[in-house]
Amino acid sequence: MIIRRYLDPITEINAIRRQINDVFGDFATEALSKADWTPAVRLVDQGDDFVLTVHLSGVNAADLDVQVSADVVSISGSRHQSAAAEGTKVLYDDTRYGSFHRMVNLPDGVKNDQVVANFADGVLTLTLPKVIEARNKVVKIDLGSTATPAIEAGEA
Repeated sequence: MIIRRYLDPITEINAIRRQINDVFGDFATEALSKADWTPAVRLVDQGDDFVLTVHLSGVNAADLDVQVSADVVSISGSRHQSAAAEGTKVLYDDTRYGSFHRMVNLPDGVKNDQVVANFADGVLTLTLPKVIEARNKVVKIDLGSTATPAIEAGEA
């Protein structure tokens, strides 16, 4: 019978981390360092459009890269830490700095060449018009005769 004395949990976790690093090398560390933080997003369906809101306080517009395909929005960039004024020191800073990359899958296709972007007060708002096929259509059904096909009434 082997008797093993356990140390405190933090020591055990650090030992496991070292073993994982020995097996996988710095791969996991590199993958985690590519995205230092993730901005909060909100996607709203407004009928003919999707509206995507991304909270990016402290990020300059010049540091943003926004790409829209037919069904995915990709937003990447970075937030830089400003230097403290001379003679002062930062006592506490809970803000995450560095690069980020966020991809948002859209439930329906959009017209990516008609996207409207607004970046003000640290909030990026993208208005993404849906393709016509993705919009809800209203169809009137004629119940008077079973042989008559449905008549399209238009879009909702």
